[in-house]
Amino acid sequence: MTLDELWDQYHDHVRNFVREQTRFHPDAEDIVQNVFIKAHRHIDDVRDTGKIRAWLFQIARNGIVDHFRKAKLTEELQDQLPAEDSYEEPDLAQEAVIGLKNVLRRLPDKYREALELSELKGMSQKELSEHLGISYSGAKSRVQRGRELLKEMMTSCCTIESDLYGNIMDYRVVLDEPRLNGKSGRRNEGRNS
Repeated sequence: MTLDELWDQYHDHVRNFVREQTRFHPDAEDIVQNVFIKAHRHIDDVRDTGKIRAWLFQIARNGIVDHFRKAKLTEELQDQLPAEDSYEEPDLAQEAVIGLKNVLRRLPDKYREALELSELKGMSQKELSEHLGISYSGAKSRVQRGRELLKEMMTSCCTIESDLYGNIMDYRVVLDEPRLNGKSGRRNEGRNS
């Protein structure tokens, strides 16, 4: 698919989506332009042309988050951008976020808190170390270990298919309960990390 075809077929839908999600922010058009630039660069990587629409909307979601993260605006975006739009796009990202939050709640408290503060609230690891009263290397270790546990639990109960750029293309729950090291429930919390 050429850039012109991509633009003609999806521009209005993506533009409306970005404008709504950014509450008609003045930078919305810039974000849309970047979505189509990135899509054009990577269109050859899309294996299933039937999923181009979902792929574009995922690029748009990521573009919105990246734009505001880079701009470090003081206005706060929603904790999660809704994956739902009025164009009947599959909301796989929404399902994955819900699954991720459910699994995150099951982590041992020290890892859950570290991930919530650093990944969801945007706290730097230096700020995290000060907030928790631990060393910088301890904060880094806690975030890294939390990520590992979260990944282990997510992959134990869900299948997530993504493209080369991390855009979610398919998400399915295969087990009701996430597992750590083949066991249901939490890992021994007495372990040092």
